[in-house]
Amino acid sequence: MPRLAVLGHPVAHSRSPAMQNAALARAALDAWRYEAIDVEPADFTSLVRGLPGQGFAGVNVTVPHKEAALALADEASPAAAAIGAANTLIFRDGRILAENTDAPGLIDALGDATDGLAGRPALALGAGGAGRAVVWALAEAGMDVMLWNRTWSKAESLASELGVEVIPHEQHGGIDPGRFEVIVNASAAGLGGGDGLADLPLDPGGFRPGQTVVDMVYGEVPGTLLEAAEKGGAATVDGLEILVRQGARSFEIWTGKQPDLEAMRQAARA
Repeated sequence: MPRLAVLGHPVAHSRSPAMQNAALARAALDAWRYEAIDVEPADFTSLVRGLPGQGFAGVNVTVPHKEAALALADEASPAAAAIGAANTLIFRDGRILAENTDAPGLIDALGDATDGLAGRPALALGAGGAGRAVVWALAEAGMDVMLWNRTWSKAESLASELGVEVIPHEQHGGIDPGRFEVIVNASAAGLGGGDGLADLPLDPGGFRPGQTVVDMVYGEVPGTLLEAAEKGGAATVDGLEILVRQGARSFEIWTGKQPDLEAMRQAARA
């Protein structure tokens, strides 16, 4: 029985098992199973290396293991290598292959919002593993990306590495969101149901029609960032749609089949 999983710490909140198992059932892959495994950072490498022997075909990787996942892989895709983080591992012929589906998943979720935006301004919030994927994806789409992170030096380092701009230190505490066509929150702001907007340096009244705001954090209801963006007339994409899109990419890599996106959405939101 081929096995799949999501690895994280914590990971009990993940919607990935319900979502991926729904896709497996719809694809008639009845022998496959997807589960959640909580693993502490100190145990991550040894656990992953033992998974192929337990029948695992691959895993998703979430916080805080994405950079460690890349480091232990025998081979990495160009995207994972450029981003510096992996959210998908494939176990094949005794080797561990690393991929990053966060980046293409984001672009898939944006859809038409990326049309004609080459050279236009985008704001990425957060410089962790998810933030790295966001910055790379938006830059690859041709957007003029600026990066903010709570620790300015970390933002400066990542911006330099990926060839984008960092929000100037003097503007670090107050950013007009209306300057940007696309805004993506890839930080931990709002994680656990907190007031995400209060933890971000954005003017709540600065959102406007014609822009798209993405919050990669997801919960039972849309967070305060998306609420403010919708109030200002912006289009919004929530974290569950991002989860579906990146999960669909991983599913296809592991199984060779196209998943049913609507089945994944319904399961993720149930």
